[in-house]
Amino acid sequence: MSVEKPNVLLITADQWRGECLGALGHMVRTPNLDWLAADGVLFRRHFASATPCGPSRACLLTGMYLMNHRSGTNGTPLDARFTNVALEARRIGYAPALFGYTDTSHDPRTRPLDDPALATYESVLPGFDPVCWLPEDPKAWTHWLRKQGVPVPDDDLDVYLPIDGYPGAEGKGPSYPPPIYGAEQSNTAFLAGEVLDHLTAWGDDKPWFVHLSWLRPHPPWVAPEPYNTLYDADAVPGFIRRDTRETEGRQHPWLAFQGARPGFRAPDDDLALRQFKATYYGLMSEVDDQLGRIVDWLKANGQYERTLIVFTSDHGEQMGDHWLMGKSGYFDQSFHIPLIVRDPARAADAARGAVVDRFTESVDVTPTILDWLGLEVPLTCDGRSLVPFLRGRPMPIWRDAVHWEYDFRDVRSAAPETDLELSLETSNLAVIADEAFKYVHFAGLDPLLFDRAADPGEFTDLAADPAHAATLARYAGRMLSWRMGHMDRTLTHWHLGEGGPVFRR
Repeated sequence: MSVEKPNVLLITADQWRGECLGALGHMVRTPNLDWLAADGVLFRRHFASATPCGPSRACLLTGMYLMNHRSGTNGTPLDARFTNVALEARRIGYAPALFGYTDTSHDPRTRPLDDPALATYESVLPGFDPVCWLPEDPKAWTHWLRKQGVPVPDDDLDVYLPIDGYPGAEGKGPSYPPPIYGAEQSNTAFLAGEVLDHLTAWGDDKPWFVHLSWLRPHPPWVAPEPYNTLYDADAVPGFIRRDTRETEGRQHPWLAFQGARPGFRAPDDDLALRQFKATYYGLMSEVDDQLGRIVDWLKANGQYERTLIVFTSDHGEQMGDHWLMGKSGYFDQSFHIPLIVRDPARAADAARGAVVDRFTESVDVTPTILDWLGLEVPLTCDGRSLVPFLRGRPMPIWRDAVHWEYDFRDVRSAAPETDLELSLETSNLAVIADEAFKYVHFAGLDPLLFDRAADPGEFTDLAADPAHAATLARYAGRMLSWRMGHMDRTLTHWHLGEGGPVFRR
C-alpha cells in the first residue's frame, strides 16, 4: 500500500435501493454521493448476497455466501470459527470501531445459555469495538436527545412518531409529518457527530478503521424537516406490480404467501404508499448530507487523501413493487444496492469517475478492503477483490452472473413450513441472474424463470414453458456449478503426504 497511514471508512446505509443515486439519473438528490462517485468508482450492478439485515451483513463482513456462513435469518447464529474483516484488520494493528450495528447473532456454543447476548440477534460482530452501539433500541441516541432538551417519550421508540396536527398534513400520507426532533438531532446526524468526535480524539498519528452503520433509510419512514417535504408524493415513480395483489400472487405460492404476511404486505392505500416512497427518498438525502459533513471533515483535517471510503447498503426495499414491502425473495428491488468506492492511492487516478457494469456482490467488499490493506484474503471468502477495478486494470476473467440467497424458515412460528408444507431445510431459495435470464431455485417449491430483456418487470414465469425447457435446464446446471465451486474450502487446499503438508492457494 503506497498510501501513508491508510484509513478505512466503511459506510452502510440500511435498506437503500441501488438505483437511488443522482449519478444514475434518479430523482433522489445525492450530491455528495455523486461527487464521491466522480472521485472514485461506482459499481452500477452491485447486489446483496442475502437478506434480511443479519444474513446480509454476515455476507458483507465475512465475504462468504449464506450457503457457507449459514446465518440465514435474523437470529440464526453466525459460527464463531469464521473470520471477518474486523478480525483480519486487527492482525495488522487496527482497532476497528463500530458506530451503529452489525445485527450479529452469536454462536450459542461459545456462551452460557443464559447469557443476555443470546436473547438478541443484534449483537456486535467479533473484532469491532462498539464505540457507539445503536441497535433497534436507540438508547444512546435518545439519551443524547434528552440532554439536548428534546422531550423524548417514555418509550424510546416513540421518538419516531410523527407530530400530531402538523400544518399541511391534510391529504398527505401518514409519513408526511416530521418527528419531534430536527435534522441536526436525528439519529443520522447523531452518528455522524459521534464518528467525527471519535476521529478528532483519535488524532492523526495512527491509522483508523471505522464502520459507520446508519439505520436510514430503513423504516420507520418518518423524516425530520426539511427532508419530510423534499419530495412530492405525486411526483415519485409508480410501482412495478400487477393490477391486484391476488393476480400478482398467482405467479408462485411463495409470493402469495409473502404478500399476505403482516410487515411484508404493501398497503392498499396508494397515497400512503407514495408518501412512504417520498419520505424514503428524503431520508436518503439526509444521509447524503451527513456523508458530506464527514467528507468535509476528512478534507479539512488532511485525512481524505489517505482514507479508503466504501459506501454501500445491506439490501434494498420492495416499496410496494410486486405488492410487497421490506426485503425478501427473488426480486431485484430487494437485492440491488449501491456501491461506491473511493481509493485515495495515486494508482487509482486513472479510474476516477468510472462506472463499472460488471456484476459485483456484497461478498466482494471484505476481500477488497483486505486486499487494499495488503492482507491475504482468507480462503473462506467467496467474493473477489475489486481493487483491479479501482485501479483501472482490465479483468478478463470475472463473473458473468450475479447470485443471491434468501432463507425464509421461521424456527419460532414455523409459518412457511405450515402454510407452504415445507421443512426447515427446504424453506429457502437461491437466484442466478445474468444479462438474459433470471433463474430462481426453491429447495421445496417449483422454480421460476424470467426473460430479463423481454420482461424486465418479471411478471411472466417461463419455467413451465416447454419452449424454455433447455434454458431452464442450463440455468439449473449453472446454479449447481456455482454452489459446487463455492463449497467450504477450510482444509481443501491442504494435502498431507510424503514430504509433509503442502498448502496451495
